[in-house]
Amino acid sequence: MRGSNQSSVSEFLLLGLSRQPQQQQLLFLLFLVMYLVTVLGNLLIILAIGTDSHLHSPMYFFLSNLSFVDVCFSSTTVPKMLVNHILGSQTISFSGCLTQMYFLFELTDMDNFLLAVMAYDRYVAICHPLHYTTKMTHQLCALLVVGSWVVASLNALLHTLLMAQLSFCADNIIPHFFCDVTPLLKLSCSDTHLNELMILTEGAVSVIMVTPFVCILISYIHITSAILRVSSPGGRWKAFSTCSSHLAVVGLFYGTIIAVYFSPSSAHSSEKDTAATVLYTVVTPMLNPFIYSLRNRDLKGALCKVVHRKMLFF
Repeated sequence: MRGSNQSSVSEFLLLGLSRQPQQQQLLFLLFLVMYLVTVLGNLLIILAIGTDSHLHSPMYFFLSNLSFVDVCFSSTTVPKMLVNHILGSQTISFSGCLTQMYFLFELTDMDNFLLAVMAYDRYVAICHPLHYTTKMTHQLCALLVVGSWVVASLNALLHTLLMAQLSFCADNIIPHFFCDVTPLLKLSCSDTHLNELMILTEGAVSVIMVTPFVCILISYIHITSAILRVSSPGGRWKAFSTCSSHLAVVGLFYGTIIAVYFSPSSAHSSEKDTAATVLYTVVTPMLNPFIYSLRNRDLKGALCKVVHRKMLFF
């Protein structure tokens, strides 16, 4: 079977996060609550930005796109886990597994790109405030988002096609709650060097991971320099507060991504990978609305208006 382009495995078994029945019940309730909070919180962000004309600016346009990506991100993994628990099943089809992996790659890349775009937006707003409206035009904002989707989709397609060429002979048990690339590579009975090379190369030198991260670093070096030149402590704090939420999300996102993907497969353990992937696939999308809304007075006010209108409607 080694070297064949066809797999003898038609489905995989997702073991989930625990094999203890009581822990499974608790985890089911926990993930259900986190998923509902994620969807509700991010949809409220999108609705607030869409209905409040004061928030029709590039920063909030990118934030609404990030919220949409976060909803899709959680919806790629958590509903399947919840359905499997309800049905008492652990299976996912081979094609379903590849589809799940495709969207995980695409949406991870989109998070990466959007965080870089948002850092550039803050750089222009703080370092070149007089030219902000002429630099951050509607056309540029749309181009940045559309371009990000195109590149993310092509990159995800590349990894999915490479994974589809591998053979999976006998072992089909994934010690995880979704089809991530690392456990799949461990199950393959084919030569996975090309797949691992592509992952490490894109993590180390390519446009996909490091270039956006470097752009974020450069943006914040310039932002920090501009803030330190502000004479008033109140002015410095006001400038920094517009970036603090973004910095918190950047730290949480890249910290978990580095823990999972920036090391060779031999250094991975299922427990470590599971804990880190739960953080960036479930916890981070849930926390993003709270991080941005609690530190942003305008967004908080728009959210209060939306919730108030909904309560009056009901």
